[in-house]
Amino acid sequence: MTKRTPFIAGNWKMNLDHLQAIALIQKLSWTLSDADHDFSKVEVCVFPPFTDLRSAQTLIEAEKFELKLGAQDLSKHDSGAFTGEVSGAFLSKLGVGYVLIGHSERRQYHAETDEVVRDKVAAAWRHNLVPVICVGETLEELETEGQSAVPVRQTLAALAGHETLGEFVIAYEPVWAIGTGKVATPAEAEAVTKAIRASLKESFGDEVAQSRILYGGSVKANNVAGFLASGEVDGVLVGGASLDAEEFAGIARLQKHIVL
Repeated sequence: MTKRTPFIAGNWKMNLDHLQAIALIQKLSWTLSDADHDFSKVEVCVFPPFTDLRSAQTLIEAEKFELKLGAQDLSKHDSGAFTGEVSGAFLSKLGVGYVLIGHSERRQYHAETDEVVRDKVAAAWRHNLVPVICVGETLEELETEGQSAVPVRQTLAALAGHETLGEFVIAYEPVWAIGTGKVATPAEAEAVTKAIRASLKESFGDEVAQSRILYGGSVKANNVAGFLASGEVDGVLVGGASLDAEEFAGIARLQKHIVL
């Protein structure tokens, strides 16, 4: 099995102002440092709100923290008369390396289609950002189509039509498990990950199929080990638990959960 660096991502959603962001990043970095966390073995990235990014960048660079910085969304446009939109070009200037695309909340509340997701993936690549492409089924889709059908379809749709593919991460988040306390079993997460990887291999070849695939949905320090035990799931996308520095650090400290 190809070695893929585990990726632990914290999506803060619409929480914490820039001052609170500074405090959380400091505490998270210090907590991981005190635990001798090896960022070369387990990559850790935070995804604050847009208004926090400049403060986060300044702190991370000044203190030489090894945390990676991500954004929660970007525009499919690079510039122009698009009030409220944020260009990938702006994110790149803020030291952002990753960007969430197609999160279920964007799909649900902002009517983002597979076509919009595909265009945003292209925009991320134009500006040397790594898209973290979020896929997942609702409870209704789970009952009517099964667990793998929607994530596979959304993955292939996001990657279709591009002349070349850049680096990307897939985040499988069953919509029915986000913020509900309900969690897919490790076996279910492994099965969906395998299905996504098989579809990538069939459509794009072996190299693309080795892209990292995460699980997300009510992940906590006391259940993360199960998802990572098989080696199929390459990390987790964490929501509410990422707002607690000690809890998120506990999730990130994979050395105590699994043998790398």
